[in-house]
Amino acid sequence: MPDLPDLAAVSAVRAAPRSRGPLLAALALTLVAGVATTRLPASAGAVGDSAGDGLYAVAVWLVLALLAPRTRTLVLTSTAFGLCALVELAQLTGGPAAVVDAFPPARYLLGTTFVATDLLAYAVGSLAATALDLRLPRRAPVSAPG
Repeated sequence: MPDLPDLAAVSAVRAAPRSRGPLLAALALTLVAGVATTRLPASAGAVGDSAGDGLYAVAVWLVLALLAPRTRTLVLTSTAFGLCALVELAQLTGGPAAVVDAFPPARYLLGTTFVATDLLAYAVGSLAATALDLRLPRRAPVSAPG
């Protein structure tokens, strides 16, 4: 019978946290690309809008990862999508539009008009961030003092 690992030793090793430097760099690039989508010509239409929405979800994912670098990827992905969907659904209430009327730059964060297809773009963006996460470097695991 093979030796079983020492459960105390296994539980003492924490998951490798994400490195904040690459996350910050990815967030900066994502924000630049997102703002660039707002400058696309009207002929870009739905493609430009969908790209911006997907990048919005990537940015939300990256902010969450910066705030909680040890969080499991699936939790980040579902939370990012959930937050994006919540903002989109809030647009049905008119609340975000009122905030944007009072403070126009909030448009970039809250939007004003519900569009059901935005939910698909948020899902794609969240999954793209997940794929990115698999490629970003992680710091070495930290062992608990013992």
